[in-house]
Amino acid sequence: MPSAEAKLKKNRCANCFDCPGCMHTLSTRATSISTQLPDDPAKTTMKKAYYLACGFCRWTSRDVGMADKSVASGGWQEPENPHTQRMNKLIEYYQQLAQKEKVERDRKKLARRRNYMPLAFSDKYGLGTRLQRPRAGATISTLAGLSLKEGEDQKEIKIEPAQAVDEVEPLPEDYYTRPVNLTEVTTLQQRLLQPDFQPICASQLYPRHKHLLIKRSLRCRKCEHNLSKPEFNPTSIKFKIQLVAVNYIPEVRIMSIPNLRYMKESQVLLTLTNPVENLTHVTLMECDEGDPDNINSTAKVVVPPKELVLAGKDAAAEYDELAEPQDFQDDPDVIAFRKANKVGLFIKVTPQREEGEVTVCFKMKHDFKNLAAPIRPIEEGDQSTEVIWLTQHVELSLGPLLP
Repeated sequence: MPSAEAKLKKNRCANCFDCPGCMHTLSTRATSISTQLPDDPAKTTMKKAYYLACGFCRWTSRDVGMADKSVASGGWQEPENPHTQRMNKLIEYYQQLAQKEKVERDRKKLARRRNYMPLAFSDKYGLGTRLQRPRAGATISTLAGLSLKEGEDQKEIKIEPAQAVDEVEPLPEDYYTRPVNLTEVTTLQQRLLQPDFQPICASQLYPRHKHLLIKRSLRCRKCEHNLSKPEFNPTSIKFKIQLVAVNYIPEVRIMSIPNLRYMKESQVLLTLTNPVENLTHVTLMECDEGDPDNINSTAKVVVPPKELVLAGKDAAAEYDELAEPQDFQDDPDVIAFRKANKVGLFIKVTPQREEGEVTVCFKMKHDFKNLAAPIRPIEEGDQSTEVIWLTQHVELSLGPLLP
């Protein structure tokens, strides 16, 4: 919804509620109840009734005595705060006080300043007639007299100061002796979520209107394109352009880690997943000495020297067991397995520190083809897709070192 409407509704939804017990979203349940006919009280008829229920903690609006509704949306009974009238009066008083202070500040800023220019000097250069010309709009003398209207003094809100209570109502006699049932006592979080009432018993918990959620727009830091733009309708949210990095960069994951020991070489199994539908060529490279990105590395890593080819992503091939696998002529010492667009490969790791976490860093170079629809039509002789080689810095945490 627009910002003005959200501010008017105090940034809360009018139809959605949160469970006061577990803070999950409440759902509307329907049930059938028998009611008497107004014409013939002896006869009854079935009628639908709606109530709020939580699917996690089984809290219902019937637990606090809220009446069922004949319609599914809106009109739920809300408790009334006994101090609402006092709080509204205080808000109006301080708003009027702030307005009065603002008018006084404006009056001081626009107060008439004394004219130090001699009259003869102004007449000599013909400035007297110009200064005497009437100007459009309000003059400084008019603005200098800004103040509250005469009628506003009569409508000034008077508030009664809070009175200190000399005697405090004593606690009940059985307050210290009666057994406490923790299931019937609210938690501190439940009380703070309802500051107007701060209920002590669970039977006093009423549903809260759900806070409105916002969706921030995301822009590229270099080209300022909109990657994700908020929409008023949640069902129509989609990426505006197909340039989200996670949809194009091969995904690196750790599959298995052996026992890592100081200055002993071990093989770690990684997986590379191709997120695009065309073949992707990947080359792993070790970081150079003095690389500013290579500051957290605590182990030496040996990556495969050959270029790796990842098959394109095909959602149908993942469920087709009869699909013929492609022959990539993989080296068994480097490639552990290959399945659809995923490849398992070995890297060799040698920890260089005697204790602490083992972290390895390397570079991943891969090709990128922008398959998004071009803005201008492709002319004859132009390449339809331009291949761009990108290099990513990869940092993997392999866990603690074994003694």
